Amino acid sequence: MQAMTRTELTDLVDSLLDGPSPLPIVRAGDPVLRRPAVPYEGQLGDARLARLVRVMRETMHAAPGVGLAAPQVGIPLRLTVVEDSAEVSDEVRAARGRVPQPFRVLLNPSYEPIGAGRAAFFEGCLSVPGWQAVVARHARVRLRGQDERGRELDEEFSGWPARIVQHETDHLGGTLYLDLAEMRSLSSTEHAVARWSGPTPALAAAELGFPLPAS
Repeated sequence: MQAMTRTELTDLVDSLLDGPSPLPIVRAGDPVLRRPAVPYEGQLGDARLARLVRVMRETMHAAPGVGLAAPQVGIPLRLTVVEDSAEVSDEVRAARGRVPQPFRVLLNPSYEPIGAGRAAFFEGCLSVPGWQAVVARHARVRLRGQDERGRELDEEFSGWPARIVQHETDHLGGTLYLDLAEMRSLSSTEHAVARWSGPTPALAAAELGFPLPAS
C-alpha cells in the first residue's frame, strides 16, 4: 500500500481528534497494525502533535493500559506514549522489576538488547482484548528516539519498563506480542487472572507445558 501523503495524514488525524474521546482502539485484524509505521518528521506540526498526544494519553488511561502506539488508534506514525503507575504488590515488583514510569512520548523509537538476559512474563494488548500470553523479551534494552519536542533520547531500560518499550516499539514495525509469544501459554484474561496471576509464569509453564528461558 502506498504511504499516506502529509495532507492525507493530517486529515486522518484531524478527523480522529474531532471525533469522540477516548479514541476507538483498533483491534487485531486491521491492516494498520501489520504495516510498518512511517517516521515522524514533523508532519503534524507542534500544536496538532500536542493535541494528539493528549488524546492518546486519555485513551490509554481509559482503556486502561500502560502504553499506546499510534497505529492502535489507526494512525500509521512512529509515535507511542507510555506511563505506568506500577500499583502492584512488593512481591510482583521484585519478581518483574515493575517500577513506576512517568508519562512520556516516544517518537521514532528503536531498541537494541543489552546483554543476553531474557525475562518471560504474561502480556496483554489493548488491540487483542480478552487474552494474555507469555512473551520472553530482552531483560535490558537501549532505547533511542526523540521526545515530543524533538530532543534526542538515548536511555537504558530494564525490568518491566523494558518490556513496555519493546511491546510499544514493536507495534510501530507491524508486530503484535502474539507473534513473539509462547502460544501454549495463551490464556483468556479470566484464566490468566484466576490461575496464573503469580509473580512469575512458572506455574503456568508447568501446567500448560511450555518452556521458560534460563534465568
